[in-house]
Amino acid sequence: MAARSASSKLIQVKHFSSSQLRQYASFTQSPKPSASSPGNPFVVFDRKAKKLQRDRAGSNKEKSRLTDYVKDDVAANMVDRLLDIKRRFPRILDIGSGPGFLVKHLDPEITQKIVMTDHSEAMLYRDAELDSESEVPIERIVCDEENLPFEENSEDAVMSCLSMHWINDLPGTLTQIRRILRPDGVFIGSMFGGDTLFELRTSLQLAEIEVEGGFSPRISPMTNSQSVTSLLNRAGFALSTVDVDEVQIRYPSIYELVEDLRWMGETNAVINRRPRLRKDTLEAAARIYKEMHGFEDGSVPATFQIMHMIGWKPAPTQQKPAKRGSGTINLGDALGDGTQKPLGEQ
Repeated sequence: MAARSASSKLIQVKHFSSSQLRQYASFTQSPKPSASSPGNPFVVFDRKAKKLQRDRAGSNKEKSRLTDYVKDDVAANMVDRLLDIKRRFPRILDIGSGPGFLVKHLDPEITQKIVMTDHSEAMLYRDAELDSESEVPIERIVCDEENLPFEENSEDAVMSCLSMHWINDLPGTLTQIRRILRPDGVFIGSMFGGDTLFELRTSLQLAEIEVEGGFSPRISPMTNSQSVTSLLNRAGFALSTVDVDEVQIRYPSIYELVEDLRWMGETNAVINRRPRLRKDTLEAAARIYKEMHGFEDGSVPATFQIMHMIGWKPAPTQQKPAKRGSGTINLGDALGDGTQKPLGEQ
């Protein structure tokens, strides 16, 4: 997409699909745990706090909609990946859907129905009054992503757009997704990776050390692509792949970034977090952020690392990779130089 004309705060926009752009954001793309049982090794996030954060964001429709830009763009990318599969999916389940980022890009040629689920009722129903504009029927179900209430072999496709990074038992949720898929059904998901908001993370850590003499986790711990590949295989998916993309957004300062994260419902929910961020610490972080990462015009970048994943539920008719050593064509012959010999002849 061509860059849009600049306003007083907008710097530049590339590869952006949202119809409502945060005015100052510059976009560039390059078992069931609970918070009350911290002894459980799976419990990292306070799910109750996260629900309250998302409820608050979803209840303010105006501010929340202005911060949809990252998830709208990733959702469009995910549907493009779904279109690469030359198949129609009568029913699609969207886990952690929020108000419906994926449904904006679906049409009757792709699916007959989408079922949207979210832990936060306020976020799930935020845009319910716009359902008449959707090209496909929508069903909404309020449920916890860690305890999916769907029958085995019931879904043609399962998708999840940037919500799984708040799940405590990710292996358990992936196993549930594989169970509810029909044989040869596909899971397409995206989640934030470990380098997400590294600029904000380092600035807050240095500021807390400078002002308070120590630091606490301010940014959610996130996984990496190698771990996600392992988790997909462990959950029983076949033909799984993971690739990584990055989105960088410019903000006037740290304050606008923190404000947008609040209305995205993406503020800190780590169990052992400090309850508040001191004003003097935030001021120090704003200074450090600009000194370490800022641009000449005074704006600062925020990097969102996106991990895209795909996995298939095994089926007898499913294409399988050839066995190692079963090839019958010499690589050198295929390349045309005739110089490559089998290992046993070297």
